[in-house]
Amino acid sequence: MSGPEPVSGTDCGPAQPCAARRGRPRSEAAEGSIIGTVVRLLEDGVPLSELSIERIARTAGVGKATIYRRWEGKEALFVDVVRSIEPVDPPLPGTGVRDDLVAMVESLRRRGLAKRSSTLLINTFAQMQSYPQLWDMYQRVAVAPRRRRMREILWRGVESGELRGDLDLELLGDLFVGPMLMRTLLYPESTLAEGSAERIVDAVLSGVRIRK
Repeated sequence: MSGPEPVSGTDCGPAQPCAARRGRPRSEAAEGSIIGTVVRLLEDGVPLSELSIERIARTAGVGKATIYRRWEGKEALFVDVVRSIEPVDPPLPGTGVRDDLVAMVESLRRRGLAKRSSTLLINTFAQMQSYPQLWDMYQRVAVAPRRRRMREILWRGVESGELRGDLDLELLGDLFVGPMLMRTLLYPESTLAEGSAERIVDAVLSGVRIRK
């Protein structure tokens, strides 16, 4: 069994296209202003279908070229907008496979809580799924790097002798995140209490650890 591809610092590469940007060096102030403008428009109830580059540029007080220098189109811009309002993934503690897995599942719990409590996130995600190109880009840019990160943690566990070597790492990763996703998406009335991540991780690890 070969290990996963390493996750780069930018989560980009031949197998993972970035939300492409081109032209002049990026200006964090300009990008922040444009993203903030889109967030305000969404908060005001403007649907994604009416958020053209022209309207965003006019509202932000910039030229369309300023936006296109930073994003290849509105799908790439919308992905960055969603990522800006989602909870940020924390750094992994790096103190062991269990601790890293708990951090990964805990970040999923926090995103679940945000998606339950944030009207903006709820509405935006509901609209995104009606635009296949936008939804696919979000999966590639935001979700796929997290899945690679999970595989990398599990591979380290196999290499260190903590986890069995006969495991399908893709499936195993789903076993860790599946319960939290089920509670977030399919059973919104269920609790996402503190300590859930630890309980999920320990339950799965009990079946896949190497017995000594």
